[in-house]
Parts: sequence; C-alpha cells; structure tokens
Amino acid sequence: MSRIGKQPVAIPSGVEVTLGDEIMVKGPKGSLTTSTHHTVTYKLEDGQVVVERKDDSRMARAQHGLRRTLLANCVEGVSKGFEKTLEVIGVGYKVQVAGKSVVLTVGYSHPVEYPLPAGIEAKAEGSKLTISGIDKQLVGEVAAQIRKIRQPEPYKGKGIKYLDEQIRRKAGKSGGK
Repeated sequence: MSRIGKQPVAIPSGVEVTLGDEIMVKGPKGSLTTSTHHTVTYKLEDGQVVVERKDDSRMARAQHGLRRTLLANCVEGVSKGFEKTLEVIGVGYKVQVAGKSVVLTVGYSHPVEYPLPAGIEAKAEGSKLTISGIDKQLVGEVAAQIRKIRQPEPYKGKGIKYLDEQIRRKAGKSGGK
C-alpha cells in the first residue's frame, strides 16, 4: 500500500473541495482543478479527503500516491501558495521586474525579457528573484525556464541558480611548467 496515498488530505478552514469528474479546490488565493483517475476513488469525510484505490493493479498503485499528492498540492496552493527563489550571480548581472515580465541582464549583448504566464507573480530584491503562485507545477516550470536563460557555470559560478542550490566548482587550467 502506498504510504503517501494512505494519508488523508486535510482541508484547512476557508478551503472548499468539490468532488466530481474533476476535483475543484477553492480557497482564499484562488481556485484550482485537478483531474481524477478511474482506478482511484475520493471520499470527503469530516474535513479531509480520503483517496483509495479500487483494486491492486499496477496502474491503480501508480495512480494512488500521485493523485493524492496532486490534490494535496492544490489544497496547499489555494491556502498558502508556493514560491521559489532564484539568485543571479555575476559582475554586472541584474534582474528587474517590469510589469508582467522579468528583465534579466546576464552577460548577453542585450537584456533578456521573460514574459510571466497568468497566475505567476515575480518580485526582485537586489540579486534575488522570487517566483510565486498557487500552482506548484507552474511555479517550478517558470523558475526552471528562467534558470535556463543563463545556467550557473562550474568555473566562476556565474549565472542564475536556485537559492538553496550548491554549484560544484571545478579547478581552472593549471599553469605551464
């Protein structure tokens, strides 16, 4: 039995869950929907959603933990939200938020402009950029695409990295003999 799938999803106050062909979750920060799977059943019991599988087939076991986690992410997103912080490191590198886009000056001949999708907000403080939103998948995807504009390099460590990321450094060329 899936250890993750066995745990019920607690619904905090102010969050409303509607079960059906798609599960709709409404909260103070917005609303999200997640799809269901035919091998998994959902039950609403005294302030929590219990996810159970119909049989022990390989597909049902695979979907059990996945669907519970997707539902838990929706509930957490509409109540608290998600955020990822990126750090821009390098001489002359800077980040700015201009309206609904992020402008990065990261060593190219021109500043790179990244338009933010709907539901995502960005905040720049010095060399740090915080991406936030209610959809965990979308927040992670936007952060990964911004990081991809100038990935950190192993010799000087210049580039865009996650705040908690450790960059493995390499030694440069050794001098001639």
